[in-house]
Amino acid sequence: MSESSPTLYFIAGVTAVGKTKIALEWAEGNNAEILSCDSISIYRGMDIGSAKPSLKEQKRVSHHGINLYPVDKPCDVGQYASYAQEKVREIQQRGNTVLVVGGSGFYLQSFFSPVVDQVEVSVQVREEVEIFYKENGLHAVCDRLLALNPRGLGDLDRLNPRRVIRALERCISSGKSLEELKDAFQKLPKPYPQFDKKVVWLDRENSDLEERISRRTQEMLDSGLLEETREILNHGLSNNSAASASIGYREAIACLGGDIPEAELESKINLSTRKLVSKQRKWFRKHLPRGSFISIPKGKTLQFHDLLWITDT
Repeated sequence: MSESSPTLYFIAGVTAVGKTKIALEWAEGNNAEILSCDSISIYRGMDIGSAKPSLKEQKRVSHHGINLYPVDKPCDVGQYASYAQEKVREIQQRGNTVLVVGGSGFYLQSFFSPVVDQVEVSVQVREEVEIFYKENGLHAVCDRLLALNPRGLGDLDRLNPRRVIRALERCISSGKSLEELKDAFQKLPKPYPQFDKKVVWLDRENSDLEERISRRTQEMLDSGLLEETREILNHGLSNNSAASASIGYREAIACLGGDIPEAELESKINLSTRKLVSKQRKWFRKHLPRGSFISIPKGKTLQFHDLLWITDT
């Protein structure tokens, strides 16, 4: 890209690392608007469990990608990618800088490579597959998918209900196998080809991060995570399999249903969060530019001018 090319900036990082604080400071100092890249903050009412930026923080800097959908209306990465493209255009037209902030890997990937194919899935097919899954379970969905893919399912995660359901939807809608869809998908152009992309991703030492996770969970519980979960269940959260399975809410739902004693809720959320961090680290190392990693020392306050941006190639 040339020196005159517009730039997208990305602050990624593991859960509880402190992305919000550094992002706000950087945005204020660089005439930037923040585009959230979080698959749960996108839902209205899921405030405490997603550690959504507070109203005060949102007033400091313009935020996008927050509170877009009711909890009973699932948003997939394709919908997010379309929304993000429109917001990037709007922010650029205002003459401001775009700062993408978050830790949801698949949503982040939508800025660097194609994430959805060009198959149109009708509401009827989506409802049919969802009903089939609810009535028959994940194993039956896999069997039905295998019947349409005699050469196998490749590297599809068969334990991930959402991935398996989406795969079956696409095969039914297109009349093609996953292998054929993958071949076509790999020929799609990369998104945002006119932009430079500068990235940092943040992490901390395990002991430090575990302390921060514990504090974060305690703060969520003290702020009313159980009450918030009860409220959004009344608004149809159970109809959104991905959101209801997200960390914090999943455990709170189980607690409200009597499957987890309240005395064990905090430790269960902490354990799930630590597992998520491990997955996030693997994803960032694999998909983000080499050299974009910053480890924040315990007790140090990272200043926005400490960020060493690495350009994605």
